Amino acid sequence: MTNKRAINNSKHQTNNSPLTTHYSLFTNFAFTLAETLIVMGIIGVVAALTLPNLSSSTGDKEKIVKVKKIYSNIDEAYRRATAVYGPMEEWFASDTSNVAKSKRVGERITEFMKISKSCTNNVNAGCFTTGKYSDIISNMYRETVTDSNTYMYITADGTSLGFKYYSNNDIFVPVDIDGPNKGKFTVGLDYFEIFLDSDGLYMDDTGSSPLVSCAMGQYPSSCFDWIMKFDNMDYTKINGSGKCPNGTALNKTNPSCK
Repeated sequence: MTNKRAINNSKHQTNNSPLTTHYSLFTNFAFTLAETLIVMGIIGVVAALTLPNLSSSTGDKEKIVKVKKIYSNIDEAYRRATAVYGPMEEWFASDTSNVAKSKRVGERITEFMKISKSCTNNVNAGCFTTGKYSDIISNMYRETVTDSNTYMYITADGTSLGFKYYSNNDIFVPVDIDGPNKGKFTVGLDYFEIFLDSDGLYMDDTGSSPLVSCAMGQYPSSCFDWIMKFDNMDYTKINGSGKCPNGTALNKTNPSCK
């Protein structure tokens, strides 16, 4: 015989199950169109505020990597060249002109680098832009520093690189990390300068104020020096008074705008 009481109890338990009631509540819940649009609007506002900063930060990191890479590549190539050819001051025994000395340095160093194009000392051959470079703060232009005394190349990763002998075994090395056809042609953003002598690569010290020594474009080597020392490009954020957006002065004591 069927136990009707047992069947009735089973139905009663099923209809009043907490699990059944909980599931029913969720299946009946949904966002309205207005609520969805509000959420999407909030997400859009947050994205608009954060993405430019994120993009800027990512761009700076890429440039920092390029700066450090070209420094490392030149430094290694120079060391290998001196190991093969001896000290640099002995390279110029048969060279009488600065053009010949620039060529000697350029050829011996880039022998140990990956080069995609050589322009020799032809300023119009496309290794560097022939226009003018601006600075970060005032957007004033400075003349391109390469000339017929500069031996110029483009490296395999697209960096413009030059070697110019000027005196006492000192070599001026202009660097455009974006090459001749890309970037903003701005000192401290994609154009930098370093120097080379018998002891190796060196740069102008950043001094007490990156505003004067770097961001105004007066000493592009200082921008290179700042990146190597402090691993940032916060000098691009300062105003005409050398201060960060938060009001603090950017210098060697306070090398970050964060």
